[in-house]
Amino acid sequence: MDIPRIFNVTESAHRIHNPFTDAKLAALGAALRLEPETRILDLGSGSGEMLCTWARDYKIVGTGVDMSSLFSEQAKLRAQELGVEKRVSFIHSDAAGYVADEKCDVAACVGATWIGGGVAGTIDLLKKSLKDNGIILVGEPYWRQLPETEEIAKKCFANSVSDFLMLPELIEHFQKLRYDVVEMVLADQEGWDRYEAAKWLTMRRWLKANPNDDFAKEVRAELDAAPKRHVKYTREYLGWGVFALMPR
Repeated sequence: MDIPRIFNVTESAHRIHNPFTDAKLAALGAALRLEPETRILDLGSGSGEMLCTWARDYKIVGTGVDMSSLFSEQAKLRAQELGVEKRVSFIHSDAAGYVADEKCDVAACVGATWIGGGVAGTIDLLKKSLKDNGIILVGEPYWRQLPETEEIAKKCFANSVSDFLMLPELIEHFQKLRYDVVEMVLADQEGWDRYEAAKWLTMRRWLKANPNDDFAKEVRAELDAAPKRHVKYTREYLGWGVFALMPR
């Protein structure tokens, strides 16, 4: 059980697997007014940066679940590095359908809403692990500007224009699901640069170290395409944010 290999290669040097910078992640923690011993579940936790830094800064406790064996191991190492391994734990497993044994104060899926088949299904899944009056965190893309063609949408990690909403429509969607939007922190183009451009150096170094790997052709093709795709499409058309929701 693992994620597609291309992600384990391209994001192997990432600590944050989305367009948030360290500053944005810290801003989100501050915005949530986290108290010591706040219990957090993070589905699709990646390399564990959110839980680990919030355990260090706010003394939260939490559990992360991720399908990548590489990222799960990196998360455990990051917890040890920050001295928070007694506060957070990481499970290598499929986050789809995962429900916590103990109800949590914050249930998060920051950038992996495919685990619930989309935003609505992921919110329903997270709610199963949530205490009354708890907060759900959803990280989700939205269109900064609407793509003129389906081909442009596909260059932005979508299958079609209809996959993502404009920001006002996304907020309205949360409200139609009967959730109050109580906070949000949005990525910016610098965050997209740090997320996407960091992959290019990782790929180049991987190719140097693995010239005879059967996967090298795919990595080479991605490195050839990624910089132009990013500057022409992703950073111009695609937004991304984390939205804090409370059930009505």
